Amino acid sequence: MSAIVAIVGRPNVGKSTFFNRLIQRREAIVDAVSGVTRDRHYGKSDWNGKEFSIIDTGGYILGSDDVFEKEIDKQVELAIAEADAIIFMVDVETGVTGMDEDVAKLLRRVNKPVFLAINKVDNAMRQEDAVEFYSLGLGEYYTLSSINGSGTGELLDALVEKLPDTEEEEAVLPRFAVVGRPNAGKSSFINALIGEDRYIVTDIAGTTRDSIDTKYNRFGFEFNLVDTAGIRRKSKVKEDLEFYSVMRSVRAIEHADVCLILVDATRGFDGQVANIFWLAQRNNKGIVILVNKWDLVEDKETNTIKQYTQRIKQAIEPFVDVPILFISVLTKQRIFKAIETAVEVYNNRSRKIITRNFNDVMLPIIENYPPPAYKGKYVKIKFCTQLPTEYPQFAFFCNLPQYVREPYKRYLENKIREEYDFTGVPITIYMRKK
Repeated sequence: MSAIVAIVGRPNVGKSTFFNRLIQRREAIVDAVSGVTRDRHYGKSDWNGKEFSIIDTGGYILGSDDVFEKEIDKQVELAIAEADAIIFMVDVETGVTGMDEDVAKLLRRVNKPVFLAINKVDNAMRQEDAVEFYSLGLGEYYTLSSINGSGTGELLDALVEKLPDTEEEEAVLPRFAVVGRPNAGKSSFINALIGEDRYIVTDIAGTTRDSIDTKYNRFGFEFNLVDTAGIRRKSKVKEDLEFYSVMRSVRAIEHADVCLILVDATRGFDGQVANIFWLAQRNNKGIVILVNKWDLVEDKETNTIKQYTQRIKQAIEPFVDVPILFISVLTKQRIFKAIETAVEVYNNRSRKIITRNFNDVMLPIIENYPPPAYKGKYVKIKFCTQLPTEYPQFAFFCNLPQYVREPYKRYLENKIREEYDFTGVPITIYMRKK
């Protein structure tokens, strides 16, 4: 389970550019809630062999300066609550602003590593201008340029030294995380499974609580349920609560083998649920989608489930080999089927294929439909094997791996899924030089 690093600060200081540099690609996950459109950024990064999750808290478009200042305070407080370390980014061109001072005031009170990053420092004169940021009272600062990358190495060196070491888990029991939007029925789902009402996580936004494991041992199943429930909507302003739920989902997903993603049937598979889905997929976790509150959906017809399923699959393409169950926690409809399915997905994620068997199956398929020629060169795949990792990864050895394009890799993945049961599990395919 890797550490979480949050990038905080006011808009237009270069947080997203720095974020993209850390994850080494341009990535923006768009979420629309109540007419407010903004980017939600989170991803994985590593430095000097230490891996961590990185979250960009920026990109908010709000109605007035007063409302904005109130919101940025909430975002910083929530980042402080969940992150293991915080990068506070400011802009040397603008200098110290009142909003910078407000954020610094919050950060001076926390007992977590805070790194003051002064962005847009790309010449010697701006190095001298950066001295004024000592007035924020955060001690040592780091000057950098998010655009060209100068200075980022020194900051990351200091950052990874302060991050907690990743602890290997002692328990061999599978971990199933229950994640999703607030009010999707996560707490009720946990209580229905364990057969008792249990208040697992505090509902006070900003209060730090670790994900709690609940051991489940009934009907022949034994595993740990990792719960992120208990976050309630406390006001009409949804931005802080939404951000908090995403951060808690990051923590829970890092901690899990299989993610049970609860969807409120009355709200649909919206942007935030899709964000959580793709986060689980990028972390190579097993996934089961549970559409809860199905009993509340009115005017159901013969094809309603089929149409609902089709809409979800369109939202999660191309990774559509995911079980989708329609449940009702209130009536306990299919909740134990959900657990059976999660166990099956866990077994699929752990599946190992003997190399000889894999070659006997895949090489004739490749011979019948080889990779298309590229730049007049023909790719010949001679050998393939499953890599010895926690989740399914496969290596195909050939003469020109650089000429195998993504569509053919997807073709190979589809053929693997046809021949072997990897339902609910992301598959990674590598092309290697023979």
